[in-house]
Amino acid sequence: MTTARPAAAAAESGQPFLLIRNLVKEFDGVRAVNDVSVTINKGEIFALLGSSGCGKSTLLRMLAGFETPTAGQITLAGQDIVSVPPYQRPINMMFQSYALFPHLSVWDNIAFGLRRDGLPADEIAARVEKMLALVQLQAYGKRKPHQLSGGQQQRVALARSLAKRPQLLLLDEPLGALDKKLRERTQMELVNIIEQVGVTCVMVTHDQDEAMSMASRIAVMSEGRILQVGAPGEIYETPNCRFVADFIGSVNMFSGHVVIDEPDHVTVATPDCQHYIPHGITGTEGMEVAVAVRPEKICIQLEEPGLEQRASAAEQGHNCVSGVISALAYFGNETHYHVRLDSGMDLKVSRTNAARHDDERLRRDQRVFAWWDGADVVVLTS
Repeated sequence: MTTARPAAAAAESGQPFLLIRNLVKEFDGVRAVNDVSVTINKGEIFALLGSSGCGKSTLLRMLAGFETPTAGQITLAGQDIVSVPPYQRPINMMFQSYALFPHLSVWDNIAFGLRRDGLPADEIAARVEKMLALVQLQAYGKRKPHQLSGGQQQRVALARSLAKRPQLLLLDEPLGALDKKLRERTQMELVNIIEQVGVTCVMVTHDQDEAMSMASRIAVMSEGRILQVGAPGEIYETPNCRFVADFIGSVNMFSGHVVIDEPDHVTVATPDCQHYIPHGITGTEGMEVAVAVRPEKICIQLEEPGLEQRASAAEQGHNCVSGVISALAYFGNETHYHVRLDSGMDLKVSRTNAARHDDERLRRDQRVFAWWDGADVVVLTS
């Protein structure tokens, strides 16, 4: 039997725990995964994030061994595993459906893979009890899956995946079968369990909130390629292209061209306003760019902002637009506004409701001013 070297050996040699290099997968001449390269460190929770059909699930299935790459390399703990059959890889995969055996008890579901591996009965019992304690289901061992809630079934599936002590855990839309409130509550539970075990995890999701709350790093995918890899805050605050900025969270995108590009600032002209950003970019005057502004970075008020409200005198007359509130929605902790600018652009603004009667004066059909600090925006050249 072919087995991967221990993860410690890879760490000692300075190699990444999981190395994906120039990976390609074609179906009928169409590239579902197109020259993907990424490294994943031991102990990470790494998310592959993208819309349906972007190639993330195909990439996960190649890691599991369910699909054979057309080209490229997958190295786990120092060993190329492309030619290793799925059942010989030190990898376990948890599916969205959980795939629990309905006729077996919770205890026997967790023990199933251990029995297949021929472990002694006492070791199987010890591992199952340890997993039940880990996922806090000690009292549910005799129940059948249909007698559990969705969140409990998800924890049983996780316990079964971890019982075999895999070096790499693959999660395919792990919380997709849960309702919104249960999914939010389970996210942190799942992260705590994975971190407690110390297993390296690669998860696939199309839910950006799930990726942002669970992953230590995220890879945003589109059309078979990885567009950006980074920590959640990095992906959100400094997207490297229009697609990533638009895909992660909500964003306002102003299209325009560079008027001034100096080492300490850049000015971008758009139909709605002049944007002043207090740093330079690698570009040229006249170059077409986009200015991305997150809704929560924008201030909204009835009066035009004064000099005392601006970050610097240089920003006075910049980074400010005027329009009419076309819609608003109150969500308790925050209010979302849609401001129709004179150009016809719909500007999204979100404000935290810090006081019980905050923003009482702002109403639909009122003309307002919206403004922001140049340091809070991103200039995108692609």
